[in-house]
Amino acid sequence: MERIKHDKYKYKTVSLFAGIGGFDIAFSNAGFDLIWANDFDKYCVETFKANVSDNIVLGDINDHLDDIPEHDILVGGFPCQPFSTLGKLKGFDDERGTLFFTIKEILKKHDTKVAVLENVKNLLNHDGGKTFTRMKRDLEELGYKVYYQVLNSQDYGIPQRRNRAIIVAFNKKYFNEEPFTYPEKQTLTCTAKDFLDDDVEEKYFISTNMIGTILGKGTKGYIVKPTIDQDICKTLTATMHKMHRASQDNYYTDIKNHEKYCDKNKTNIRKLTPNECRKLQGFPSDWKQVVSDTQAYKQFGNAVTINVIYAVAKELFDYIEKNKIGEW
Repeated sequence: MERIKHDKYKYKTVSLFAGIGGFDIAFSNAGFDLIWANDFDKYCVETFKANVSDNIVLGDINDHLDDIPEHDILVGGFPCQPFSTLGKLKGFDDERGTLFFTIKEILKKHDTKVAVLENVKNLLNHDGGKTFTRMKRDLEELGYKVYYQVLNSQDYGIPQRRNRAIIVAFNKKYFNEEPFTYPEKQTLTCTAKDFLDDDVEEKYFISTNMIGTILGKGTKGYIVKPTIDQDICKTLTATMHKMHRASQDNYYTDIKNHEKYCDKNKTNIRKLTPNECRKLQGFPSDWKQVVSDTQAYKQFGNAVTINVIYAVAKELFDYIEKNKIGEW
């Protein structure tokens, strides 16, 4: 989605594990005042500064706890690998899983009024549901009312199957006891093919030597039908640059650009370009790619879908306006 400018921004917001700024753009579009961000990946910070703002600090969040300013809202997609079915599912046994406890300490120190957290769908089911039950209990013990729901990007205008758990926690002493509702689903009126670039270089096309592997059905215990040219694309991942099989990653037939740019050693099937990944994650058209393709694929694969977070942020802004206690 494109950037939305406001005459006035409200509710000081800090962004943890900010990545390339998906939360920041979405919340800014909804009218929130983004005052500070942090990420430990230097390439993400480079992209953030080129496209969002200079209000980002590079480094481990635990080394910058004293730098976090007073704020009303805390947002962040905390690392999902400990809970992802694509990872090793170590949860709190993975040091990245313990970053939730860092978030908890920040909320406690700053008496944060609202926290909005994002993670993979499997967070809710990890370890038989025990992991999320503990998180929810910890937040409730700090005085928060916790809401959670799995939202799919394809329900908010983006033709990508991407399910993510969105947690919204309200510090009860700052709000009337009205329930928070998640944004309603939207009818999808486009396909992934509408997001494809008109002009695509040869380097994105699959070679004749690789096509057998790309369209393979897998081996041994992993047998699955390869699919290409999907109207709703598969979930974009941080490892797209490695080009997995068509059962995992997204590939499209592109006869026009194949005839224009490719020789006989290339097939007419190609992977998504970084720019197409940008569009399929809802990032604006004025986006500048200042890193390599490999880093860009990683960044968009790890990002939140802006359209989804914007829908939540807009609902949240309206909720705060109607239900906050006193003036902030």
